[in-house]
Amino acid sequence: MNVIMRPQQVSDAQRFFEILSNPNFTYFGANPKSTEEEIAFLKQNAKKHRDKSAYYFSVMLNGELVGGGGITINSTHPYLAEAGYFIDEEYWGRGIATKAMKLLEQFTMKNTKVHRVEIRIAVDNIASQKVARKCGYQKEGKLKQAVDIKGKWHDCYLYAKIIR
Repeated sequence: MNVIMRPQQVSDAQRFFEILSNPNFTYFGANPKSTEEEIAFLKQNAKKHRDKSAYYFSVMLNGELVGGGGITINSTHPYLAEAGYFIDEEYWGRGIATKAMKLLEQFTMKNTKVHRVEIRIAVDNIASQKVARKCGYQKEGKLKQAVDIKGKWHDCYLYAKIIR
């Protein structure tokens, strides 16, 4: 399995829209209403990368776009970041998210001053919690109504890891 991550491109918009619009895709906060909305989001990525506030990547499996992931640096505390990831339903359960998260961590250690990475995961998202644990993240607590998923507030678990 050849999983790589490359910077997201505007040309990824249609594929991301397809993945994120899947009705079975219930635990990720991004919910673009159209390909145009996804294009607008992707056009902001270069500025976020330049100002070192966020880094977003496309997850590629054998050259095919199968998901995304990224890290957002805390603007007040640049040693703290939040990570997120998503994979197309067709590829769930294959270890792709785990590999992507490890690649994201390697990028973060090499290119930022981040010391601590956090992942907020909806309490019902068992698969994502498994990814976090496989990557060495520890569950630190439960946050009440801390994640907005498609217009509804959800409790989530806070997973975290010290990376340096």
